[in-house]
Amino acid sequence: MTEQQGLESALRAIVGDTHVVLDEAGMAPYLTDWRGRFTGRARAIVLPASTGEVAAIVSACAAARAPIVPQGGRTGLVLGSVPDAAGDAIVLSLRRLNRIRQVDSFNRTMVVDAGCILQDIQGAALDAGMLFPLSLAAEGSCTIGGNLSTNAGGTAVLRYGNTRELCLGLEVVTAQGAVWDGLRGLRKDTTGYDLRDLFIGAEGTLGIITAAVLKLHPLPKAQRTAMVALDSPGSALDLLVLLQERCGAALTGFELMSELCLRLVATHFPDLPRPFAAPHPQYALVELSSSESGEHAAALLEAALGAALDAGMARDAVLASSTAQSLGLWKVRESISPAQAAAGKNIKHDISLPLSAIPDFIARTDAALQAAFPGCQVVCFGHLGDGNLHYNVAPPEGRGHEDFLAHQDAINRIVHDSVLASKGSISAEHGIGALKREELARVKSPVELDMMRAIKAALDPLGIMNPGKIL
Repeated sequence: MTEQQGLESALRAIVGDTHVVLDEAGMAPYLTDWRGRFTGRARAIVLPASTGEVAAIVSACAAARAPIVPQGGRTGLVLGSVPDAAGDAIVLSLRRLNRIRQVDSFNRTMVVDAGCILQDIQGAALDAGMLFPLSLAAEGSCTIGGNLSTNAGGTAVLRYGNTRELCLGLEVVTAQGAVWDGLRGLRKDTTGYDLRDLFIGAEGTLGIITAAVLKLHPLPKAQRTAMVALDSPGSALDLLVLLQERCGAALTGFELMSELCLRLVATHFPDLPRPFAAPHPQYALVELSSSESGEHAAALLEAALGAALDAGMARDAVLASSTAQSLGLWKVRESISPAQAAAGKNIKHDISLPLSAIPDFIARTDAALQAAFPGCQVVCFGHLGDGNLHYNVAPPEGRGHEDFLAHQDAINRIVHDSVLASKGSISAEHGIGALKREELARVKSPVELDMMRAIKAALDPLGIMNPGKIL
């Protein structure tokens, strides 16, 4: 029996023949990234159904020195969950680990398997009369393990924080196949190094998250949504400050969108509402949540927006008067990425900046791009409340998208250098994966990279955990 056959036999013994996929057709869906730009190769796809099976798989792979690529919902955008082209990796899909293990109403926590779909977790929290506030466009497909592995953000970070802030404990299979049970629903625990934070955001390069204790929140009594027309990103920042001063923690969402974003949505999704009859340079989607009543939220939002209009920082505002109207406004925001995809390929940037730097960053980077690539179109939108922008660059109207993609390195350099000048980050919520690995090496300090490599070497000395990602 060859080494390859020996590993395949061991994997079948662990999970059963039907959960080891070896044929090309069966493996194909697991090998291509979300945007369809890269297809890797693998020795096998393995689908365990328990933490014990994951541990046994990792032990078998460690003995055979076989690389492991953990995989959740496959919705990542940086090639973090697909194998490379070498074909020697085992793809370990966690989609069968999908149990809601426990809901603790008094502790306001939920213990879930890593393969649980985010939308199912939201629903389980709602059934218990509570809120799990992580919300992403891919929430119907992405899994909590992937969300934790990339420290995903989403639309509610302003109020509730990133996924890291929503997790109290983890269960992890180490690179040696041991199981670390850190499923403690504690808000205070100062007993040494915080191992949880090592694995959150590590993109599966240090170990495999198999379960998590999630933090739940009281369910708001009501929410109110508005779309606000603005002159500039600076006006949006002024509006954010005003709303924070007047509304405090009730402000749960603040999304920035340019006029080009809304034009793209109107072109490719004509059935969606067009909030304003006339175009405006920028827009903010604002949401308030109230623990009191809908009337309280509405009065608070109306008073704050009235003050913004009186002060001249807002041009116009549309307040949703029903749940359907609120969902319609959010649908406009959530359709920006699909609309841009329908328009053609583009060069994406998921960046994070200090709030105070955002207006100057947009003006400076827009100008630099126009000077280098006249007529290029910047589709800028994102979670202004937490400083996360999706700053995407598309070709001039009428120019071929494939030809424009040849300039990706030069455009990335302009954008990322501008981010660094603003003391920002080149990855806010999508991670590094393989796509941004070389760029990370350029922008991180040698001290940071040395510490990261030391952690990797200590926890994964064989280098089998998601190799080629991040470092």
